[in-house]
Amino acid sequence: MSALLTPATEAELAETVADAAASHTRLRIRGGGTRSVIGQTIETDTTLSTDRLTGITLYEPGSLNMVVRAGTPLDEVTSALAAENQQLAFEPMDHRGLLGSNGTPTVGGMVAAAISGPRRLAVGACRDHLLGVRFVNGRGEVLKNGGRVMKNVTGLDLAKLMCGAYGTLGILTEVSLKTLPRPETACTLAFPGLTVAQATDLFCAALGTPYEVSGAAWQNGTAYLRLEGFDLQVRNRATQLQARFRDLDSDRIEGAGHAALWRDIRDLTAVQGRDDTLWRLSLKPTDAALLTSHLHDRLGAEASLDWGGGLIWLSVPAHHADPAPVIRDALAPYGGHATLTRAPEDLRRCTPVFQPQAPALARISEGLRARFDPNHILNPGLMG
Repeated sequence: MSALLTPATEAELAETVADAAASHTRLRIRGGGTRSVIGQTIETDTTLSTDRLTGITLYEPGSLNMVVRAGTPLDEVTSALAAENQQLAFEPMDHRGLLGSNGTPTVGGMVAAAISGPRRLAVGACRDHLLGVRFVNGRGEVLKNGGRVMKNVTGLDLAKLMCGAYGTLGILTEVSLKTLPRPETACTLAFPGLTVAQATDLFCAALGTPYEVSGAAWQNGTAYLRLEGFDLQVRNRATQLQARFRDLDSDRIEGAGHAALWRDIRDLTAVQGRDDTLWRLSLKPTDAALLTSHLHDRLGAEASLDWGGGLIWLSVPAHHADPAPVIRDALAPYGGHATLTRAPEDLRRCTPVFQPQAPALARISEGLRARFDPNHILNPGLMG
């Protein structure tokens, strides 16, 4: 049975990692355990959990920033922000329903996996709201980078480097995040009966208007445009957009229905509870229609779109033993990339989960890992 280490302080964590480095003990890094099936399958004898590194250490609503320990449940953070009518504007998704996992989403896990939701197209990604980090590298050294405001980030921006590294460069202990006010009101314009090509045309046109669309997604033949802000302003923008696209049928969704819709889009409720493999594809929105059509013909794959068509969630029927070559060969002419998000363990063992890097970029990545984790003890092999 795998050993479980649960350090309660940053100093204890650093000592634990230093001991592991000295003995070449490979560590599986775990936050809340909700995304443990993402990445290559790895074999370790020891799991190191950050779930005791909890607490909001600083929150200044007037300065729009929060400092929080990595093991803090995300629900605790969102509740504290809601009490001050604020939010994490990049809208991180909850993977539990999608991956069939338990546990509790944590702040450190969110940053380590660079989780961003539908509002990314309007406000930026998780890393764009990350002001600073503290972490322990593979030598057991405590490092700090950034601060509580953007102007404090000088030199090499290690905060952005750690965001999306899945714990392979260091173990986050504390993060500083930019917060933003919650909108007064919101509504959604729904355009039913659209193909992917029609939806991406709609998104390109709508996002080019001055009407501040904060969400653009397509599922099951319906395209959705989200508008947020002050009540009178949102209603006026909705009216203007409906007039702009008067040749398309449209409906307004408001209140609880609007909130539930974007929660479902964020968490991919439509593809939960299925045995399909799920791929996360990124490419130019204008290429989405040709690519999804091709992959539907080749694999019978079904697509959902987010980020105005720049993000494609692709469900591939489970009878395809390894669809990776077909997907990545189809993506290659467009310069996109594909990540395997949900799949049985045997498929994760035999196919690259993350998009294979070009040789020059792979050398840079390997050099960074050698610098931060010379003994390769932190999530070894998780990212290939």
